[in-house]
Amino acid sequence: MTTKLTLTIDDSVISVAKKYAKTKGKSLSDIVENYLMTLTAKEEKIETISPKILKLMGVIDLPEDFNYKKELSRGLSKKYKL
Repeated sequence: MTTKLTLTIDDSVISVAKKYAKTKGKSLSDIVENYLMTLTAKEEKIETISPKILKLMGVIDLPEDFNYKKELSRGLSKKYKL
């Protein structure tokens, strides 16, 4: 079921949004609906951590200045001999 909704939006935003919708081959209503669904889906999604991962948390004690990206890069360079 669809229901009509009235929004108050600046004219210039509406104009640009309508042009965008036209280039995408969709209606402005479809774009707004999809956007709102995306926003609410992110909030509803609750990420749970696997019990196996929870057991591993805190096992390794790393220094405050540990740079995992640097270490990952170093490991990959070593693995692929770059």
